[in-house]
Amino acid sequence: MPPKKEPVMSAFERKRLENIANNNAILSGISTTAEKIIPKPAPKPKPKPRASATPRAKREVKTREQPVRATRQSSRLAGLDADSNVLKRKYEVEAEVKAEEAKAKKLRVSGDLQLGDIKVEGRKWDNGLDGLAGLKGLAVRGAQPGVRTFTDEDVKETTDKDLKNLRLRMSGLKLYEKWEVNDIKITPQRVYSMGFHPTESKPIIFAGDKEGAMGVFDASQEMPEVNEDGEDENGEYPNPIISAFKTHSRTISSFHFSPADENAVFSASYDSSIRKLDLDKGVSMEVFAPADSKEELPISAIDMAASDPHVIVFSTLHGSLGRHDIREKTSSADIWQLTEQKIGGFSLHPRHPHLLATASLDRTLKIWDLRKITGKGDLRHPALLGEHESRLSVSHASWSAGGHIATSSYDDRIKIYNFPDAGSWEPGHDISDKDMKPTASITHNNQTGRWVTILKPQWQKAPKDNLHKFVIGNMNRFVDVFAANGEQLAQLDGDGITAVPAVAHFHPTQDWVAGGTASGKLCLWM
Repeated sequence: MPPKKEPVMSAFERKRLENIANNNAILSGISTTAEKIIPKPAPKPKPKPRASATPRAKREVKTREQPVRATRQSSRLAGLDADSNVLKRKYEVEAEVKAEEAKAKKLRVSGDLQLGDIKVEGRKWDNGLDGLAGLKGLAVRGAQPGVRTFTDEDVKETTDKDLKNLRLRMSGLKLYEKWEVNDIKITPQRVYSMGFHPTESKPIIFAGDKEGAMGVFDASQEMPEVNEDGEDENGEYPNPIISAFKTHSRTISSFHFSPADENAVFSASYDSSIRKLDLDKGVSMEVFAPADSKEELPISAIDMAASDPHVIVFSTLHGSLGRHDIREKTSSADIWQLTEQKIGGFSLHPRHPHLLATASLDRTLKIWDLRKITGKGDLRHPALLGEHESRLSVSHASWSAGGHIATSSYDDRIKIYNFPDAGSWEPGHDISDKDMKPTASITHNNQTGRWVTILKPQWQKAPKDNLHKFVIGNMNRFVDVFAANGEQLAQLDGDGITAVPAVAHFHPTQDWVAGGTASGKLCLWM
């Protein structure tokens, strides 16, 4: 009888057996495999080498680089059951890592910061400290983009000669022409605060964004010569010199320039700190912060009296008002609870700084007297002299040197109050309801929504013509200029403005106006 032949294994059967063996190997090493797929903190990327200071080449459309993320892996192929403890622990670790990263980004940084160490990365801000070299030693509901609410016809039809001349002068301000608005990206993120350095020698603008970056732009710089294609001698498109530094970990809400030191710039932030930037030394110093680094005291505004350059007064989103002497330790301050709701803005009377006006989410404008502190213990607070209630929340209260207070509120009104005899008030003076009523009420779209910074009126602090006027952003992509009596003086516009210049500021003495947009761009009229 012939011997039986061994059955020949097909290629399919051989492949099936190999798969079974591989699966058994995976299952036997399940714990080892699980440890490997639990994510570990990614190593910090190496700092990019600083690009040369040459102007950038002609712009090209580039895809945005995506942040490096851990590669996703299949739990099924790793042999992990959906209800296994290993898989649950994996998800817990991932969540913990993400939470720690988010928390670290918002953690306040204490102590002095060297500007060279906190330079914002990016081609727009590669100049760093070089950009500050020239600053040392200085002396309808819904927007309708492009639809004007104040026209040349309004100017022509003005019968009052003085008012007409003022309107012609303010309407004659022209948009900065050396660079287009789209090229002057002063901050990486949305502009939340802005200020002009008080020097009259050249326009220098500071801006703060939603993530704590401070941008600085010197508008006196000259643009290199370019050919008909807009290229310089190296064949590249020249960028303006802009410096940006990460001085805070959260939104920069306010700037103030020292009345005694032209090299000192104070900034306040939602990270609960106030810092002093020394332009000469290139150092940002913390001058106020709560003793406990975990304590939340988000600061909404700061102000200083010209007669007392060592004392900073500040308001918070918790409804409190603080007073800090920068010669004392950084955590010391008198803090008074004025309201249970946030104070969006406040200001001191420029000539009588013991008087201050607050604007709050509780829908009120209130005037306080720092000369008289009433109450005991935690109930102590400055004397309340008077208040006026609006239909909806009041965003800001700005006090002019002439005694006018301008407010913006969500009832779509700009209100102007007038207190010409404020200097004669005794401590604790009671302002009558009649005197607390606004002398002018202007219809103005203040519905900024989620993506536009809140519109706030800002006075020209020391006008050379002694005519008090203020600016405020316009949702139709303009900046409006108003007189103290409520008369509109101008509506500033220009080519290339593609977003609302919501954060508007006047230079203290010169007819220079700046506006910052949600995309971090700067509009400048001179």
